[in-house]
Amino acid sequence: MKSRSQSLLLRQIALHAVLAPLAVIWLFPLWMMFVFSTMPDNGIFSPKIVLWPSTNFIENFKNLQADTDFIGAMVISVGVAIIYTFLSVLLTSMAGWALARYRFVGRTVVIAIIIGTITLPFSVVVIPQFIMVAREFKLANTWVALIVPPLFNSLGVLFMRQSFSMMPGELFDAARVEGVKEWQIFLRIALPLASPTMAALAIILFLASWNNYLWPLLINSKPGMMTAPVALGTLIGLTKVSWGGIMAGAVLLTAPILVVFVALQRYFIAGIAAGAIK
Repeated sequence: MKSRSQSLLLRQIALHAVLAPLAVIWLFPLWMMFVFSTMPDNGIFSPKIVLWPSTNFIENFKNLQADTDFIGAMVISVGVAIIYTFLSVLLTSMAGWALARYRFVGRTVVIAIIIGTITLPFSVVVIPQFIMVAREFKLANTWVALIVPPLFNSLGVLFMRQSFSMMPGELFDAARVEGVKEWQIFLRIALPLASPTMAALAIILFLASWNNYLWPLLINSKPGMMTAPVALGTLIGLTKVSWGGIMAGAVLLTAPILVVFVALQRYFIAGIAAGAIK
């Protein structure tokens, strides 16, 4: 037992010896982003290598706010990301439940089409989608245009279908025998069992919405409807680039994501592991 514990300790030491430098390499760009956000524009491009924060963050943020109303853009991004994540997780869960637990004509074709849509790049559909939303439905510069078009997520449907397929069918059959209605089975039995997968999917969808740049840039032209990434992009002009403001905005955009991931990482890992094993 003693030799086994010593062997385990040596393995852990070796593992940490390998992972620690990798963690430093991954964290170094984030640290430098924070350092640059505290420096004036001329200091960022100074030939002198600086690894410690300066004192110009507040000034950079003030310039960022004056140029873009970044706080308002952050509020819009947070609202869009939360609403989009909730609706998309709900819709993909419903679709995954139907594809996993019901047998109907054309089910295989539907699954094949969903898988096929994963291979389509967004650039293929962005122009028809923009014409339909902006010209036909006249929804440009609205929250609906930001949230509704990206709601369908093929990967999320397949992810939830895999999770529901792993659940024992006898559990749901027993509930039906007891007279439980289908919607109650879905809401009160299936969804709680799939909560780790839903948490992992929610993190992925939240990140996708939070980092989305191209669609909000196309569909919204009013300054008051810009999301935070689009507002940050406006600092890059033809003759002037506010690098200090960009770095400050990048820090403010990155910090919430790191907090969310650290707080929910165990659910994320559990959901990914559950979806990978059948």
